[in-house]
This record gives sequence, structure tokens and C-alpha cells, in this order.
Amino acid sequence: MSLVPLNEALSEEEFGGKAVHLGAALRAHLPVPPGFALSVGLVERVSAGEPGAVAQVRGLLDRVGPSVAVRSSAVGEDSANASFAGQHLTALAVRTQDGLIDAVKQVWASGRSEAALAYRRKLGKEGTPRVAVVVQHLVASECAGVLFTCDPLTGADERVIEASWGLGEAVVAGLVTPDRYRISREGLILERAAGEKDLEIQPLPSGGTREVAVAPERVNTLCLNEQRLQELHALATRCENHFGRKQDLEWAFAGPQLFLLQRRAVTRVG
Repeated sequence: MSLVPLNEALSEEEFGGKAVHLGAALRAHLPVPPGFALSVGLVERVSAGEPGAVAQVRGLLDRVGPSVAVRSSAVGEDSANASFAGQHLTALAVRTQDGLIDAVKQVWASGRSEAALAYRRKLGKEGTPRVAVVVQHLVASECAGVLFTCDPLTGADERVIEASWGLGEAVVAGLVTPDRYRISREGLILERAAGEKDLEIQPLPSGGTREVAVAPERVNTLCLNEQRLQELHALATRCENHFGRKQDLEWAFAGPQLFLLQRRAVTRVG
């Protein structure tokens, strides 16, 4: 089958590393938003405009929506030795069936961009990129960011968290200077440093996203309180217990709920 719920994505050759990692997290009862994995073959058929493949994917919006995130899950992406973070397009707040098809085509094409091909060459990866896709319910987050279960630069055995207002793309894309937090393995908060969070990315009701100026009083206000830091620490511990040390997580808070959006191994230490 070329289209499966995320928790049934088992083959990296068919569905790529990101989908398989998210599927494993769902099977471990971690708080991953629901979604579907589109195989390499299905994505290629959609990109070629095959009517049957297009019809199969168009129906996903009713099953996952009303607003979805469309992300690449290329074969070899987010492995223990490489992360393609930032190399492939991500489409956020997709709200129409035609928009979903366009997003899948754009993600497929982004795997063939000069930047992505250059990164593949740097890693010594040969052959044509094989891009699968993840379609997930979009979490309209109040704050979001990344969490490393070890310091990705020094290798120190502590949690490092970067956080900002709105959708996590503001952190991932480097649009703001995020808050930075350090937590010991035992859960002791070692550092809280406010960033310069002068904009946030918000989903639009009509689809897509916009950059919005943050109110001056919130620019340097920490976006994570004690309770949320401890919830992130607990999530990091659960991920490490299940998948091993040195995890790189993307997360989001929407109301009281913490979501795990992506999980991969830390690929740069020291």
C-alpha cells in the first residue's frame, strides 16, 4: 500500500526516515499529531499528475484536516548520520485539496533543488533523490521550538531547549533569537535566557501562514514556565528511554497540550 496512517509506516525505503520515526513515536504512545505517510512511488505519481494518485491524496484533507502540514520524508533523511533539516520544503496550514496536491508536488521538487542536491553530494549520496511525504494535522501552537537531549555543540549531558512564540518555523528557520533553556538530566533548570522574539508565524484561516509582529512586552518575555519546562523534560526522558540518548526533537504547545512534531538523532556533537 502506498498511503498508510503514520503509525503503520515501517519501511524507510518506502516511506523515508521521518515518517518511520514518527510512526515509531506513535506506537510508543508519544503525543504525535495524527497523519499519513505517502510512499516514494505515490509522491512520484502525484508529481507526474496521474489522476488515480491525485484523487487518492486529495481525499486526505477530509481525514486529517482542516489544516495540515506537508513535510518531506526522503529516504536517508533524518538518519543517524545526516539530517536534511532545512533542505526540503515544508508547507504549513494547507487547507484545500488543490493546495494539498500542489504542496506534495513542491516538496517532491524541493528534493531536486540545487541546495538539496549539493547537500546530498556532500554526504556522498548518489542517485536520484527518493522523496516520500508526511501529511499531518497542523498544531496551531502558542509556542514551539526544538529540544536536544544533549548539547549539540559540546556534547554536555543536559537538555537544551530553544523556544519562541507561534509556530516553530520561526526557530527552525532562524527568524528570531529564541529563548534558551538548559535542564539537567535530573530535571534541574540550569539556565533561562530570554531571546529577541520580535515576530511569530501564525496560520491563516484561508491557508498558509503569515509573519506577525510580537507585542513589545512579549518580545523578551520567556515563553516557557516551570510547568512547561518540566513537561518537555519528561517528554525528552520518554524519548530517550524508548529510542536511546542524543535525541533532536521538535515540539509545540497548543493550550495545555504538548505535541511531538518531529524526532531524529542528534547528528552533530562536538
